[in-house]
Amino acid sequence: MIFGRMPLDEVEGAILAHSVRTPSGALKKGRKISAQDILHLKEIGVEYVVAARLDADDVPEDEAATRIAMAARGSGVNFAAAFTGRCNLFAETRGLMVVDAARLDALNMIDEAITIATLPAYEPVEPKQMAATVKIIPFAAPEQAVAEAEHLARDGGSLVRVAPFERKTVGLVMTQLPGTKPSVLDNTVKTVSDRLTGIDATLAHESRVEHTEAAIAEAVSEHVQSGDDLVLVSGASAVVDRRDVVPAGVEAAGGTIEHFGMPVDPGNLLLLGHIDRNGASVPVLGMPGCARSPKLNGFDW
Repeated sequence: MIFGRMPLDEVEGAILAHSVRTPSGALKKGRKISAQDILHLKEIGVEYVVAARLDADDVPEDEAATRIAMAARGSGVNFAAAFTGRCNLFAETRGLMVVDAARLDALNMIDEAITIATLPAYEPVEPKQMAATVKIIPFAAPEQAVAEAEHLARDGGSLVRVAPFERKTVGLVMTQLPGTKPSVLDNTVKTVSDRLTGIDATLAHESRVEHTEAAIAEAVSEHVQSGDDLVLVSGASAVVDRRDVVPAGVEAAGGTIEHFGMPVDPGNLLLLGHIDRNGASVPVLGMPGCARSPKLNGFDW
């Protein structure tokens, strides 16, 4: 692409790089300069303009952005018509953003003319919410770079997609110690229920039991056998070790503890486990104490 200050006699068909104000209105940047535009500019005393002229192997900005957006979008994502070198991608359904971060980084390193930005991976999105944007920085991008970006965006699975929320039923086990206030448990139920509603899940059952291994094991088993897709355990006392009361109760119910702890604060006392039910794995989560709060925390992640 040729870019720079050009005399008016050489700019017909070129792209105006900087807007020019005239008595009859502005000629806006990005405009393809016509013979009429040149006559008008000469009449007001303009001799030069900053413009760009595309080479034979250049792809105009809107076309380049559209091609890359088409290649990048996966299921649950659509895109709007490109304008000024930008093509926006939008979620078509409620769910989570899924982004191949490694390929996204690689695509952004192909050529400085090409950029694609997305929401963070696993960000909840709503229909019509912008999920990503492709922007061609100059007025055109080299065909070789655009083709390479298309290839990278398309091959290896969707670069950007939305995984729709699945409707799941959830069981909640809450333990209590002497002195535990019923209002604390009631608030936990409300907060958990609100969170689940936000991801199209339903709190189907709740149990309030003593803070003992045996009581937790019995309640968790009942929820698993009742058909709940996920079982949450909220302990009256924070889990401090994978051998503590809550994980011990999950194991006593026939479950497996997969991991304890998470590098997020608040929420680092999250417990991950599962129990097999007729050959299927039912996840069991030991909730960190912050899950009782409606504020964004590690339990949301």
